Amino acid sequence: MQGQQEEIVVGLDIGTTKICAVVGVTAGRDISIIGIGSHPSVGLRKGVVVDIESTVDSIRKAVEEAELMAGCEISSVYAGIAGGHITGFNSRGIIAIKGQEVTQRDIERVIEAARAVAIPMDREVIHALPQEFIVDDQAGIKNPVGMAGVRLEVKIHIVTGAVTSAQNIVKATNQAGLEVCDIVLESLASGEAVLTGDEKELGAGLLDIGGGTTDLAIFQGKNIKHTFVLALGGHNLTNDIAIGLRAPHFEAEKIKEQYGTCIAYNISPLDTIEVPGMGGRKSRELPRQILGEILEPRMEEIFALVKREIYKAEMENIITSGIIITGGTALLNGITDVAESVFNVPARLGKPLGISGLVDIVNNPMYATGVGLVLYGARQRSSLTSFNGREKNLFNRLYSRMKQWFKEII
Repeated sequence: MQGQQEEIVVGLDIGTTKICAVVGVTAGRDISIIGIGSHPSVGLRKGVVVDIESTVDSIRKAVEEAELMAGCEISSVYAGIAGGHITGFNSRGIIAIKGQEVTQRDIERVIEAARAVAIPMDREVIHALPQEFIVDDQAGIKNPVGMAGVRLEVKIHIVTGAVTSAQNIVKATNQAGLEVCDIVLESLASGEAVLTGDEKELGAGLLDIGGGTTDLAIFQGKNIKHTFVLALGGHNLTNDIAIGLRAPHFEAEKIKEQYGTCIAYNISPLDTIEVPGMGGRKSRELPRQILGEILEPRMEEIFALVKREIYKAEMENIITSGIIITGGTALLNGITDVAESVFNVPARLGKPLGISGLVDIVNNPMYATGVGLVLYGARQRSSLTSFNGREKNLFNRLYSRMKQWFKEII
């Protein structure tokens, strides 16, 4: 492998429902998926680590499975981050161009100027994503290097998260014997995997619906315009089924996966499901339509809250290409129909694109984040400069920021 300058990149999707490791091998621009490992996640709630030991154990098992399939040893990963603590906002920076033309150093300086915003000490910048550069009064420039001018501006999107949450993800991954190359927002990673070039250019909304959170990322002009994390997801649907059908949580999850549907009127009144009883009671047979009546209002509520955020951010005219849905919950029957009725734009399921290898296995919305993390990692390694200026030792940087925060509040 190494003789052909191939490199292994591993994405680690640390989700509320499952932890998934995806192994990719890169050769030039080609990326082939050679291994996948998945294990139920028991140490997270709403995308945030609540039990380090259980999370470490789940990470180890998922990585071991991926190593067996790929036939290689995994030492470093690109880890995904989500959770209600994630916030995104836009910022801009401006500098004077020192020489006759814009250099790479000028780009670094202007991005630093845009990043120099006051954020609370308990928060950490996860991404600083350039949207566009402006040289003098010429806007919409993707790469201004070599252009003549006297003033350089940049518009960037800054994503921040709680220092402790980011630190716990790094800590759990390190304890599992892995080095974290970078922490990546999960919706950004999913966008790398499932969006076409045209969708990113025209404008699209990516909705990653996991077990604990629903992550929104809005793209336009091949750049990210807005991010938002809603602390509702597939677990809320399972909880609704457990309450509505008076079934144990474990059985409610199985019923959701097997028979779950978001549209009640499409189901024949003759269709039935068997619901196991609780506390030794007999199982009952109920019409499957009940599932639609439970799940449809909850999905409408989640989409309505996301729609409210899109309008609040004044992005409703940007998502012209429509809504692309990924994550395990995306597999619910009729979910795209509900999305279309709420958002009034086309909707489709997002499945990983532009990869080879184990395509049949990863051709599923639930693997979008894992594959996206591999694609993100491969792109970061191929580019000579990383625009978010991330230090190699993430844990030390997060720890020092946390110590500073404690000093301030004591």
